[in-house]
Amino acid sequence: MIKSVVIVGGGTAGWMSATYLKAAFGDRLRVTLVESQRVNRIGVGEATFSTVRHFFDYLGLREQDWMPHCSASYKLAIRFQDWRAKGHHFYHPFERLRVADGFNLAEWWLADRGEDFDRSCYITPHLCEAERAPRLLDGSMFAANLDGSLGRSTLAEQRAQFPYAYHFDADLLAGFLARYGVERGVQHVVDDVVEVVQDQRGWISGVRTKEQGLVEGDLFVDCTGFRGLLINQTLREQFESFTDVLPNDRAVALRVPQDMAATGMRPYTTATAMDAGWIWNIPLFNRVGTGYVYAEEFCSPEEAERTLRQVAAPGRDDLEANHIRMRIGRNRRSWVNNCVAVGLSSGFVEPLESTGIFFIQHAIEQLVRHFPDERWDPALVADYNNRVAHVIDGVKEFLVLHYRAAARDDTPYWKEAKVRKIPDGLAERLELATSHLLDEETIYPYYHGFEMYSWNTMLLGLGWQPERAKPALAHLDPAAARREFAQLRADAEQLVAALPSCREYLATIH
Repeated sequence: MIKSVVIVGGGTAGWMSATYLKAAFGDRLRVTLVESQRVNRIGVGEATFSTVRHFFDYLGLREQDWMPHCSASYKLAIRFQDWRAKGHHFYHPFERLRVADGFNLAEWWLADRGEDFDRSCYITPHLCEAERAPRLLDGSMFAANLDGSLGRSTLAEQRAQFPYAYHFDADLLAGFLARYGVERGVQHVVDDVVEVVQDQRGWISGVRTKEQGLVEGDLFVDCTGFRGLLINQTLREQFESFTDVLPNDRAVALRVPQDMAATGMRPYTTATAMDAGWIWNIPLFNRVGTGYVYAEEFCSPEEAERTLRQVAAPGRDDLEANHIRMRIGRNRRSWVNNCVAVGLSSGFVEPLESTGIFFIQHAIEQLVRHFPDERWDPALVADYNNRVAHVIDGVKEFLVLHYRAAARDDTPYWKEAKVRKIPDGLAERLELATSHLLDEETIYPYYHGFEMYSWNTMLLGLGWQPERAKPALAHLDPAAARREFAQLRADAEQLVAALPSCREYLATIH
């Protein structure tokens, strides 16, 4: 029986792994986390998927338990600014499309293309522009059928689309989870790892620390970030780069203080297209997290920092810039021998769709589902590796779609995006999308976190649209669709009137 797990590396990946394993297995598993105080954290994973609620529910944490400790706020959508043309924007929400007579509203919208697609087909853009919270002041959620805790649920049990995610300070979340984990029995070793010890088979038997000596275990989890201390440096697992299809390899980030009570708080992430990449804007409770993700081939770090300061923090030259060289891609295998890589040490794509925390959550859930015994069943390990690879590869394909389908072609960077190599399968999907919208049969076929509505939202928002609606709609009475569009507008107006502002609600739990 596997009795002990040693996690090397802290940060969000390390402490999410430690607390989740402890919640899953309790005292039947000894969990030790080793981290150095001298290792800098990346700390840019401040926006999330709506599925992250399963993680907090699994730990038994309510929003009021953790959000005030992490400067957390709500995220209803991503606003894509200037991707189609300068001045144009659209929202990618956490909201499935309504259906009328067997065709979703996006299909019906193509028949007349009146108001902007996202505002016609979704409630969320209206809430975003009114800066509304997803909860009433009494704490109840606007989608009452989705309210309440899911208990010890996982991604596999996600049936309905939860309507929001979170923004938070990743460093503060790691600190909160560290305290939470230690209180529940996680052994915390603060020390520098000076040697990774292997047995005669090449498996890891322990990590030697500078002050506290050898820390032994049965299973090791590598949360050492882009270094991949265990999985890459020690076990020499091959890393497969995605830079042939995703050119962005650098980022520069700023933390900008802001009085949200005075300025208001946007309940969404903004991704603004720039000459050589894009800038994120993430409103937290008391500051804004912002950064420029770019391709060094088209922009120097100095130019990127200068641009970011001009856009996001003019006159604030005192703010420290954090320059990050991103390792884009994934390991060929994330589980090798008795070592499992989680987080940046496993794989990473640029944070355009806030997938970093999602990758961590998916990996640790799958680790619990595939947890080994002393036989180290190769079939379990292979299945784990396939699932992790599919998730990362699916997100890679979805992100390449953003660049290939965007109507922007006004700089060398955006021109290159139209001719760069494309992943297998995506070219066929894009060709289909010139004729008709995609469905669950024609998007990336393995679980990767994104549903059909997300693929079509991005295609329609970016300007990659079929020339006409499906011919079948001409033979149907549009009355039911018109009623659904009208009901959606009425629901949006009612919610905008009833819900408090995002800042107003968060003030009640902060």
